[in-house]
This record gives sequence, structure tokens and C-alpha cells, in this order.
Amino acid sequence: MYRSAGEVKDVAEWAGMRQHEIYDTTGMNGMKSLEEYLTLAESHHGHICPGQVLGIRMAMLGLRLIGIADPGAHRKRLLTFVEIDRCATDAIALVTGCQLGSRSLKFVDYGKMAATFLHLETQRAVRVAARDDARERAKALFPELASPYRQQLQAYKIMPESDLFNVQTVRVKLKPEDLPGAPHSRVACDLCGEGINGGREVRAAGRALCRPCAGEGYYEPAPESADDKS
Repeated sequence: MYRSAGEVKDVAEWAGMRQHEIYDTTGMNGMKSLEEYLTLAESHHGHICPGQVLGIRMAMLGLRLIGIADPGAHRKRLLTFVEIDRCATDAIALVTGCQLGSRSLKFVDYGKMAATFLHLETQRAVRVAARDDARERAKALFPELASPYRQQLQAYKIMPESDLFNVQTVRVKLKPEDLPGAPHSRVACDLCGEGINGGREVRAAGRALCRPCAGEGYYEPAPESADDKS
């Protein structure tokens, strides 16, 4: 029996089904079709690649499983955590509408092709991770294509979701200062004087320090050159 994609919202139920048992109704609601998202991704990102395809399908699956059929209507109810700074992240942002600037897209640098989708109202959350063996499946599907890149690009568009992803229901450890909206606090660093938003300061010896001043910076001052002095 075929089921509407919108009706399959439970991870356990999804795991027990094959892709051919679910027909796609995304074009009937606020969610676009895969082909529409692929066209948009190519325009926004500059090219289409296997990572973009994975990111789009990952986001479409994650949103469906937490009960969001129209990302545009749920912008203030959705948080997305991405675990890699690769092409898939741009695709995930495209589908979800989540953005760093609106504090609805969170980057956690795990180096994994995975993302977690959280419905803020229901607290329902799923983590969707790409399966490593999907590459071998892509090779088996398109042996006539010379490069793994081309094999994956074509295969990832048609492979069943259960062959592409592992899905896990999760609980997200969310602090009030991580929620979208205005910063909950703002203090000045006691060393450099720069403002620090959202509780990101480090408290040490009774002082509030920004992370660079606390020794956790990603940069350091460069030595002054002769050109700088002229």
C-alpha cells in the first residue's frame, strides 16, 4: 500500500518502509519537489554536486519526520544543526530556510555529513546522517559512469532514503541563549573592550573575557610590517 510522504512522520515507521512504498506529495504543499530544489540549488550555489543532492534530500526527509510540510510557514519554529561546512550545508539551508543570521541555523564542526532538525513547538527532533556505504551502492547502480562523482550525482537522486541515510530520534540540549531572537545578554570584554553577545563570554578570575582574550581565538595579531608604519 502506498503512503503519502506527509503521512510518514515516525522514524520507526520510516525505517521499516522502502522508498517505493511512499509517493511524493511535496509539490502539493509548501515543500518543493526534489527537481525544483535541485534547480534552485544550482542557481544559488553555482553548481550541482553529490553533496547538494544529499543535503536537499536530507532536509526534505528531516522536515517530514518532524512534521513540517511547509518550511516557509515554520521559520520561527524550526532549528537546524549542521555538522559539516561543505556543499550539503548550503542545500540544507535552502530547503529549510534556516540562516545563521536569523540564528535558526547552527554549525557544529563535527566533520560529519549529518544534520539535526528540531521543531521548537513540539520539541520533536531527528538527526539524519549520510551512510558511508551509499557510495558503493552508487557505484553498483551506475557502473557505466567513469567517475565516482558522476555515479554519486546520479544515484543520490534516485536511491531510497533508507539506503542513503541513517535516522535517529534525538533530544537537543538547547540553552535559552541559543534560541532565535534578540540576544539574551551583552557584556564588554574586560581586556579588549569589544562587546560579547549571547553569553559567549568566558568567566575567569572575576572577569568577563571574550574567547580570543581568554586564549581560545582562531586568530592572533600579525607582526607590524614596514608598510603598516608608513
